[in-house]
Amino acid sequence: MNKQTTLIIVAMLLGIVTGYVCNSLFDAAAAKDIAGYFAMVTDIFLRLIKMIIAPLIFATLVAGMAGMGDARTVGRIGGKAVGWFLMASFASLFIGLIFANLLQPGANVGVPLPDAGASAGLKTSALNLKDFLTHVFPRNFFEAMANNEILQILIFSVFVGLAIGQLRDTKAGLLARSIEEVVPVMLKVTDYVMRFAPIGVFAAVANVVTTQGLGVLAVYGKFMGSFYLTLAVLWATLIFAGFVVLKGDVFRVVKAMRQPMLLGFSTASSESAYPRVMEELKAFGVSERVIGFVLPLGYSFNLDGSMIYTTFASLFIAQAYGIPLTLEQQIVMLLVLMVSSKGIAGVPRSSLVVVAAVLPMFHLPEAGVLLIMGIDHFLDMGRTATNVLGNGIATTVVAKWENALGGEDEAAEEAGGALPAPAAAE
Repeated sequence: MNKQTTLIIVAMLLGIVTGYVCNSLFDAAAAKDIAGYFAMVTDIFLRLIKMIIAPLIFATLVAGMAGMGDARTVGRIGGKAVGWFLMASFASLFIGLIFANLLQPGANVGVPLPDAGASAGLKTSALNLKDFLTHVFPRNFFEAMANNEILQILIFSVFVGLAIGQLRDTKAGLLARSIEEVVPVMLKVTDYVMRFAPIGVFAAVANVVTTQGLGVLAVYGKFMGSFYLTLAVLWATLIFAGFVVLKGDVFRVVKAMRQPMLLGFSTASSESAYPRVMEELKAFGVSERVIGFVLPLGYSFNLDGSMIYTTFASLFIAQAYGIPLTLEQQIVMLLVLMVSSKGIAGVPRSSLVVVAAVLPMFHLPEAGVLLIMGIDHFLDMGRTATNVLGNGIATTVVAKWENALGGEDEAAEEAGGALPAPAAAE
C-alpha cells in the first residue's frame, strides 16, 4: 500500500469521526451550515479534477488516434470494447435482478412509505433516446470542453486524430508531435492535483456524515447490506470474466485499481478517479492508444455499478410498496434498463433518474425514489468503485485482444507503426 492510499484511508476515517461528532453535537440547522463548508472543500477538489479531465482526454485520445494508422483499426478496437460493455451491462442488470429477488431488501422495509402520488423531483425527461443520440454529437468543441462532455470530446477527438494520422508524414507532423507532448504535461498536472485527494476525501465523507448521521445506516441496513453483497458478486463476475482473457494478470489489474477505486468510493465521483485510472493502466503496461480510446468510451457506456443499482433499486421499490412483478415483467424491465441505461452519462444523479423514468412503465410509484434518496450517497460510493473496477478490467482486456499489453504495442510500433491485427482467440 503506497503513501497516498494510506493517506486517503486515514482521511476517510477522520471524515467519519469528524462528521459523527458534528452531527451529534449540533442541531440540524447548525450541522447543515457546517456541512456546507465541508461541501465547499469537496467542490473545490472536484473542480480541480474537472479542470484536467477534458484536456487530458483530448490529448491522449488524439495522440492515440494519430498513431493507429486508419479508421479500420479504430473501428476494430471500438467494436471489441462495445461488445465487452454490452456483455458486462447485461451481467450487471441480471445479477441485480436475481439478488433483489433472492434477498427481498424491500420486504418489511420498516420506514414510512412516501405517498404514491408524490414527485421525486428528478428530470426524467432528460432520459430519452432521441435527445441522447443528438447530444452525443457536439455543436461546438469548446462548449463540449467547457462542460466536460466526455462523449462529445471523444467524437471530435476521433475525427481530429484520424485526420492528423493521415497527414502526420506530410503536413501535420509538428501538430502531431505537439499534441503528443501535451500528454506528459497533463499527467504531471494530474499528479499535482491528486496530492489534494486526501483533503477532498476527508471533506466529502465529513459532509455526508454531518448531515445524514450514522443512524441512517442502521435504518436502511438491510437494503444497503443486500446491495453491497450484490456488488461483491458482480465484482467476482467481472474478475472471473477478466481471468478468462487475462489469466492471472487480472489480479494485478485489481491491485492496480485499488487506489482509484478507493478514491472513487470516498468521493462518490467517477471523474475524481479517472486520471488515476489512466495512470495506473499506463503503469500496468496498457498501450496509451487503447487507454485514450477505450477508457473515455467506458466512462460513458460501461457503468456496471450504476446499472446493477437500477434493477436492484427498482425491485426494492416494488417490494416496499407490495406490488408484485411477474417474471415476464422483470425480464422486460431488464431489457428496458439495458437500453435506457446507455443514456445516463452526464445526467445528474443518473442512476436515480433512470429508476424514476422506468418505474411508471411498470405501474410503480415514482415516489419510491424518495425512499432511497437519503442514503443514495452511501450507495453511490459502492456504485462508483464498481464502475472504476469494471472500466479498468475492460480496458486491459481490449488491450490484450489487440496485443497492446505490456511491451507488445511497442514491438508493433517498431515493426510498422499501427496496432497489430488481433491475435486468434485462445
